[in-house]
Amino acid sequence: MALNYVWLGFFLIAFVVAVFKSIVLHDTSVFGDIMNGMFASAKTGAEISLGLVGIMTLWLGIMRIGEVAGMINRFSRFVNPFFSKLFPDVPKGHPAMGSMMMNFSATMLGLDNAATPLGLKAMKELQEINPKPEEASNPQIMFLVLNTAGVVLIPTSVIAIRLAAGAANPADIFIPTLISTFIAFIIGMFTVAAYQRINLFKLPVLVFLATFAAVVAGLWFWVKHLPADEIGPKTASLGGAVIFVIIIAFLVAGMIKKINVYDAFIEGAKEGFQVAVRIIPYLVGMLVAISVFRTTGCLDYVVNAIGYFFAWLGFNTDFVPALPVAFMKPLSGGGARALMVDILKTHGVDSFVGKLASVIQGTTETTFYVLAVYFGSVNIKHTRYALAAGLIADFCGMICAIFLCYLFFH
Repeated sequence: MALNYVWLGFFLIAFVVAVFKSIVLHDTSVFGDIMNGMFASAKTGAEISLGLVGIMTLWLGIMRIGEVAGMINRFSRFVNPFFSKLFPDVPKGHPAMGSMMMNFSATMLGLDNAATPLGLKAMKELQEINPKPEEASNPQIMFLVLNTAGVVLIPTSVIAIRLAAGAANPADIFIPTLISTFIAFIIGMFTVAAYQRINLFKLPVLVFLATFAAVVAGLWFWVKHLPADEIGPKTASLGGAVIFVIIIAFLVAGMIKKINVYDAFIEGAKEGFQVAVRIIPYLVGMLVAISVFRTTGCLDYVVNAIGYFFAWLGFNTDFVPALPVAFMKPLSGGGARALMVDILKTHGVDSFVGKLASVIQGTTETTFYVLAVYFGSVNIKHTRYALAAGLIADFCGMICAIFLCYLFFH
């Protein structure tokens, strides 16, 4: 229901603003711009969905090999002590546990092309044990929120953009980005746990947090000794190597079990096209609503209002020019990236605003996109509190990013 109100709100607020611009400000092009933006967004939504066909076909085929070879089951047993606390409604050893673990791993490594198909696979498996097929289950909501607040160990794409823009040290945003995205992840986890009345203060959860902190520390010691221009390529290579090793492990396990791995791949790959087509209406509907809200300038009005409010309170407002990235990221990853690049050009890549925009880009997630794609793939119509929990995690991540940038760079 929350998504329904948000979707309607985008259109109705944009319409009121457009009428005001047309009548009072004599803006004769506003409605034409709105329609052009809607048509372009509808086309983009369809292109994104169909663009997933290839990668979906590949990864669902690979995952099918992993299932029949027993590797997904092994992943499930490995993560069960921790995941059983987060997902108490998922049966022990269920394949969804392994799929979710692989999705989180791909996200942490910054491999978006692998993370999305793996996430859709996990969502499909969770749907199989959903007692109310049209309503998001507790495990599905927990998974989606953790996915939208997913920790990216190294923001490779952001570092690459900063390097191309001529930053003195493109990776100087690494630590604040990692801290803020980890905090967003923890906030998202505890927010959903509060909704679902799950007690997370248990040994497996604490062990996970301690282990993750150790991994982050080790990664930091490795990265800080690398030249700036080598960080992006080497970390991307690390991520690719990990995923490829997993693929080879699936194939070898299938070979040991004397499974026809090619037939297993084809069997799983056939689902790719169906899933990609199924999400088209959900994605088009969301992107069109976002386009209407953006085109009428509503996003700019929100940012300016926040700036005036904090100035009135007497706070430092140096962070305000970076806010468009924070507000755009939950709506559109591409739009947020374009805004970040524009900020780097306007204010300078090594300016406080430029670094803050970079940290925010690496921290927050495309919540509306993920919600539309993941729930749309299994025809979920009632999302319950998933949107609210995801936005809470995004908001906390954004606030942390601002405070950390003042601490590190101001």
